[in-house]
This record gives sequence, structure tokens and C-alpha cells, in this order.
Amino acid sequence: MGCEFIFEWLYIGDMDLAVAENSAATMHPKPIELICYHCHQAAEKYLKAYVAFKTDDIPPRTHSLETLCDLCTEHDASFAALYENCKRLTPYAIQVKYPPLLDLDESDMHRALRCAAEIKAFPPLLELRERMEQE
Repeated sequence: MGCEFIFEWLYIGDMDLAVAENSAATMHPKPIELICYHCHQAAEKYLKAYVAFKTDDIPPRTHSLETLCDLCTEHDASFAALYENCKRLTPYAIQVKYPPLLDLDESDMHRALRCAAEIKAFPPLLELRERMEQE
């Protein structure tokens, strides 16, 4: 898998997280469901970038962050520390896009933003990002 492909996963994840953060900061009323969705999407892209890097293959077509976290953990056991964040974000992949909507409030939104930011800042993913930027 080329570095450009992996860098694109990271870049698109960054755009998803930026949309979530900017929407939370500037929109009133806050589109909580969409913010949570974009947090999930960012985390999904970050984990898929790591899987693509480690397997040199296209990551699986799944929205389950737990599954992606497990795949990352096969290559680096420290990813197990992200499992709870992944578990919190996975429902936002589908359940916030179609009725009936989840009953979410601003605390859910803030938790989703924190989980996505923690995944982005996870040391092996930061190392991957640095490596992709150098190549």
C-alpha cells in the first residue's frame, strides 16, 4: 500500500474531525448526531490507515471500530487501550443517520469529540502520521 494512500486515510480523518469540532464550536443549535457521526468517521479513518500500513492491503469494509481496533491490536498490543473509545463511537456510524435517532445530548457530543481526539493523538498513530509526512 503506497504512502499516499495511507496519508489520504489520515487526511480524510482529519477533515471529519475538523467538521465535528467546527460544528460543535460554531453551530446553534448544535447538530449533535452529525458531530458524533463525524467523530466516528474520523476514528474509522485513523484506524484504517494503521491497518493499511501494517497489512499493506486495503482495510476491511467495516464501520465497527472494535473490529478495526482488534486488527490494530494484532500488530501493536497498545491499541487495546483504545477499545473503550471505539466501543463508544461505533453506534454513531449508522444509528445517527436514520430514524429512530439515538437520544443524544451535549455530554454525548463532548465524549465523542474527546474519544476521536484521543484516537487521533494515540502515539502509534502519531508515529505513523510523522512517517507518512516524511516520505
